[in-house]
Amino acid sequence: MTTTTARETTDRIVAALEKVDGLRPATPIAPEHSWVPGDWSGTAVDLDPETVQIRLIATRLPLPPLLDAAADAVRAVLDGTEWDSAKLRLVVTDIDGAAF
Repeated sequence: MTTTTARETTDRIVAALEKVDGLRPATPIAPEHSWVPGDWSGTAVDLDPETVQIRLIATRLPLPPLLDAAADAVRAVLDGTEWDSAKLRLVVTDIDGAAF
């Protein structure tokens, strides 16, 4: 088992999701509209020993292949970590209007 912190794992999950064209982490505020500098993407990821939940915004359709690609990318990150046997929950919180 690889020893990584929750923050490192979150950062790796966000980086893996950046490669899935059509999904992005759902953040509480769009980074371009925040007066607080920093990357808010990690706030979309909740790591728990039982469940890893990631909130996403879809920018393309159809959803099933995007979610399959995201699940594969995230599972690859979780492999060998303390979260490798956790249930993975991908929650699409919004669909960008441009997807239609």
